[in-house]
Amino acid sequence: MKTYIKNILMAVVACAFIAGCKVDNPNITDDVYLTTTNVSTTWLTGLRRQMALTLNQVIVNTELVSDNYYNNRTLSNKVFDIPQIDNYDLDVNSIQSAIQRLRVSSEYGISKVVTADATTTPAQKAEMYFFNAYSHVLSGELFVGLPGTDKGPVLNPAAHYALALTALDQAIAFQPDATEKLAYTLLKARVYYDMGDATNAKAFATAAMANPLLLKQQVFDGSNSAPNDFQTYIFSSTNNEFAPLPRLDFLDPKYYNTGTVALDQKPVSYIKSEEAYLIVAEVQVSQNDLTGAQTTLKNLLTQVIANRATASLNDAKETRNGGNRTDYPLTAVKVKFDANDIERSGYVLNRQAGNITIATISGTKVTADDINAATTQDALLYLVYRMRQEIFISEGRRMTDLGIKFPVSQTEQLNNPNVKAADMVAQIPSFIPLGKGMDDFTNNTATGVVTMKYDMNKVLVSNKTAKEIFPFIN
Repeated sequence: MKTYIKNILMAVVACAFIAGCKVDNPNITDDVYLTTTNVSTTWLTGLRRQMALTLNQVIVNTELVSDNYYNNRTLSNKVFDIPQIDNYDLDVNSIQSAIQRLRVSSEYGISKVVTADATTTPAQKAEMYFFNAYSHVLSGELFVGLPGTDKGPVLNPAAHYALALTALDQAIAFQPDATEKLAYTLLKARVYYDMGDATNAKAFATAAMANPLLLKQQVFDGSNSAPNDFQTYIFSSTNNEFAPLPRLDFLDPKYYNTGTVALDQKPVSYIKSEEAYLIVAEVQVSQNDLTGAQTTLKNLLTQVIANRATASLNDAKETRNGGNRTDYPLTAVKVKFDANDIERSGYVLNRQAGNITIATISGTKVTADDINAATTQDALLYLVYRMRQEIFISEGRRMTDLGIKFPVSQTEQLNNPNVKAADMVAQIPSFIPLGKGMDDFTNNTATGVVTMKYDMNKVLVSNKTAKEIFPFIN
């Protein structure tokens, strides 16, 4: 059966949902489309758009599942905050569909478009392989398993990581730009991290540290139906849809607009050198090289984060007025990470007192003194994961650090006889608090102290040998 292409300039969107790639515009067939001028250029335009749409699905939903953000209104998933993750949940299917579209569209570009277009450049080939690799990275990190082909067997994360590495090797081989090569190299380090391969993770992360300000971002287009959805939820919406855990308040909003919403869509940083330092430090901690880990983390503060961009923002309209919780602190109160913690200042900002300073790429409250004071493996593991949480906030990474994975969607199961019962069950580790506990806190207005119910980084360290987390400890 012929595959039909809905729109040349957004060709990637033509790939259908999970069970195939058939759409219904009879005017432009594969054969016609592949003979158009500069087809690789137009296909890549579509692929980049699909990457934006995929990141929208990933970030919005995984941030809700995690302890980073709470759904403070009603427009998004109502149960991910619990966390409750069902295979029949429409959002599970939407996330899977977006990732599969990215995979199928990149495969079509590599197998069909590149072959048809003699003007395809090595850099264009590299980018298509890169998108293919990223689809497999997301498949492995976010799901208990996903098919790697149309109606094919459900591949476990390890199989997706292997496919990602193969595609990344191709991307690196074709890519002429040295900075892009380093970005691909860092993604290889992330894949080896996911696989628990400390030797290769550290080697590729160290190579990527050659550029301490390495950064790859996804842009969005609010004028052409590809806005940054997370920006809408945390800033642009009239109601404050998502509210951060109070101890993360100082990092919100990472995305915002100062001009017209449609024209001022902030990019998402999805590959950045901070990750290289964090990977190396975690390897060092796992091998009990505590002094080395301390040096790496302090270098992360001085060589990278201190040199990242910040912005001064008028956020006076932020009142956490979503309505599901009405006790969010709005002034510069103190916070305790849990009931046994000390009182800490500077985590909740008074947005009515004037402009606030926001870290647009990476921020953290961890200091060199904190790092120097962490003299045991557990203390340093705690700081590594606290820094990962603060540095990657609003980027869709925290759910994976918590060991949570989505199931294969019911839509896939109904169309694919290879899906087994075990594939349709989410991975939620036994140490994850239920009942919205990860997002819970008490606000003592009399004492001016907000106390988190759980310090999830402390919970992670207490369960460091659990198979779902800490890839180098197990």
